[in-house]
Amino acid sequence: MSPKRSKQRKTQKQRKSSREESSRSSVPIIWLVAIGLLLAGVGGVSAWWFASSPTIDATLQPTATSTTLGKAQPPALKIQCPFDGSLFPAEIAPTRFVWRDKTDQVDRWKILIEFADGAPMQFTANTCEWTPPEDAWNEIKQRSLDAKAHVAVYGIDSKDPENTLSEDHVSISTSRDEVGAPIFYREVNLPFAEAVKDPGAHIRWRFGSIANCEQPPVVLDKMPLCGNCHSFSSDGKTLGMDVDYGSDKGSYVLSPVSQEMTFDDPKIITWSDYKPEADEETLGLLSQVSPDGRYVISTVKDASVFAPLDDLEFSQLFFPVRGILAFYDLQNKTFHALPGADDPNFVQSNPAWSPDGKHIVFARHESCELKVTKKGHGLIKREDVRDFIDHKEEFQFDLWRIPFNDGKGGTPKPLLGASNNEMSNYFPKYSPDGKWIVFCQAKSFMLLQPDSELFLIPAEGGEARRLNCNTNRMNSWHSWSPNGKWMVFSSKTLSPYTQLFLTHFDEAGRTTPPVVLSHFTSDQMAANIPEFVNTSDDAIAQISQNFIDEYALVKEGKSCIFDGEYELAIQAFERALAENPEYAEARLCLGDVYLRLNKIQQAKDQIAIILDANPDNGRAHVLHGSILERTGEFSKAAEAYRSAIKAVPDSAPAYHALGVLSVQMGKTNEGKEHLIQASRLDPEFASPYVALARVLLLEQKVDQAETLYRKALRRDPESSAALAGLAVTLLNPLDITPEDAKQALRLSTQAYKFTGGKDPSTLLVHAQALAENGLVHEAFEISKTALMISQQTGDRQNASSARLLLNELQRL
Repeated sequence: MSPKRSKQRKTQKQRKSSREESSRSSVPIIWLVAIGLLLAGVGGVSAWWFASSPTIDATLQPTATSTTLGKAQPPALKIQCPFDGSLFPAEIAPTRFVWRDKTDQVDRWKILIEFADGAPMQFTANTCEWTPPEDAWNEIKQRSLDAKAHVAVYGIDSKDPENTLSEDHVSISTSRDEVGAPIFYREVNLPFAEAVKDPGAHIRWRFGSIANCEQPPVVLDKMPLCGNCHSFSSDGKTLGMDVDYGSDKGSYVLSPVSQEMTFDDPKIITWSDYKPEADEETLGLLSQVSPDGRYVISTVKDASVFAPLDDLEFSQLFFPVRGILAFYDLQNKTFHALPGADDPNFVQSNPAWSPDGKHIVFARHESCELKVTKKGHGLIKREDVRDFIDHKEEFQFDLWRIPFNDGKGGTPKPLLGASNNEMSNYFPKYSPDGKWIVFCQAKSFMLLQPDSELFLIPAEGGEARRLNCNTNRMNSWHSWSPNGKWMVFSSKTLSPYTQLFLTHFDEAGRTTPPVVLSHFTSDQMAANIPEFVNTSDDAIAQISQNFIDEYALVKEGKSCIFDGEYELAIQAFERALAENPEYAEARLCLGDVYLRLNKIQQAKDQIAIILDANPDNGRAHVLHGSILERTGEFSKAAEAYRSAIKAVPDSAPAYHALGVLSVQMGKTNEGKEHLIQASRLDPEFASPYVALARVLLLEQKVDQAETLYRKALRRDPESSAALAGLAVTLLNPLDITPEDAKQALRLSTQAYKFTGGKDPSTLLVHAQALAENGLVHEAFEISKTALMISQQTGDRQNASSARLLLNELQRL
């Protein structure tokens, strides 16, 4: 939301007085910068074309009950893990003991472990964490098999070691039940919006046993496309994973499990092949491989709320709002809807198989239609789902059960204990013996909910029981060990970066306080989607992938453009064209990058190839016009934009570009008409309003320009051009207050962040805002950066404005 401007206009005398009391610059150089913005354009026509081209492809506080771990106010020394009463599996590697101590003078700690069978064990630590040596840990586990071990941590002053200043105690024990299976899981960087920009850079998958002292090895990484939910058949012989392959976000890979695996085209199916004539987008959400590996079931013809949030810990809001269940038969290579779970009036998602493959439990809610704007990378704008984000509107799922009946389906029934309870119930998982279902419950929505907790019910439904393993901060995606004795799940109780926890089940379905798998998690990476695999610890050594096709390369190149890595973008687009020389999207993007780098002839060459092959490519004509503008051939540029409109009469980018050019050529009224038409054709983008505001700013109609910039920000709160433009209006040297200057700096700082500090026009506005707030040195450095970038890209207009601003700043 853009800040409201509420002030009374000052008299000339008041303005003079306030400015004499301020150390800020009084030079009207901002209007030179504003002219630069009008002529060069923050973001430019080319950037709007790029943003509008088709892509290839509030949190709650935890509501823990009084029995929730970590609820009580901690003493000065508090053992954070292990939790009191934790039960460790027999084969687990040495665990990390972590505590917090706020006691003055404490600089060393004694760890005393007492057993029922004899002498205690004693250790010391110089920091607030300690991992026992492997031989000591094995002794601790052996001696705590039949009776609890009592762990005490004492805080002491090393100068007076006999005097205990702080202490805390927990008890731990060891189970004779082994886990007996490795875990396959994903590591992802945060926030999620950053992760999806370049999934190949950081996202990776690990596979390993809890018995290893080292972190499980990476078996899959550098995949240049998004890989999401994965599952295995009950025998551990088949792996399925959601992938965004090429331009099809409904792609899914199915692969036999082996030490050396390869994901490639022959192993890809696409959920989009289910009734393609329906012309509805399919992502294929939350897919699950059947226990025998013959079927995969998924959500198809789907739509979801998928919005980034300004919160590192909970950085996305995701849940499906439309979709039916369909399955793929690997034996017959056919797709079918599951009768009884294919009602378009409901969203039916998140399916889970019973161990015998005879039933499906799934999450259901009445479907709804979203009027949203895609931001790229599959995300939607926060403003389009603001009522959900602010919890003004809830979305609560019930669990339903339906017979699979060899694909014939049946009549679904709500699952008692996980439905009609004014809560959202989701992520059901059967125990391997088919006796229990563990599911997640939160007040609303589905994925990544701070208040989500794990509950257990009998498989046929019944009274829900809250599990004792719940922590006080998000308990989610869980998986049973093949022997049914253990369950791994995800939580954020100890860190904003999700960690994996392990709990034990007894025959009555009771769980123990969980053990954190601390050595499974990398620094500043979240571990999620853990799945036990019924196989040996060394069953998967490496998963290579052969997904480097032209679609993935163009997606990679666009991500590089977004990050300002133009040379890397060129490499990606050139590799895409090597794969498919006729791929116009790659050539358009390549031409755009060349233009950004002021490599005019190379940009012309790319556009010529496109237009020779298809003279009616409207986007190519728009880019051609931008190139002609750069060389000063304005009349020819106008003709290029008119050619684009002739080829694609509803081309908002073409009308926008022609409108901006017309204004620059002195045809202001004609330009306004084109810009208004662009805003009508594309009501979701801010650029036409931004361009109209620039016209008004050039005419010194500052208040009207301000109104349009605010309208632009209502369309796109992250429009760097609108943010910078609004800052310009607030920095009007004839009518500025200290509050205006502060607001302008907040706006320009946002614009600076959204452009990565690489757009010279935005940098110049930011420099002026800094200067107006007395930060002259910082303004000077930013202006130097703007000049350097302008010179590197051949942007003479902004280079000139940067020199003028630098000259003025040097005199302050």
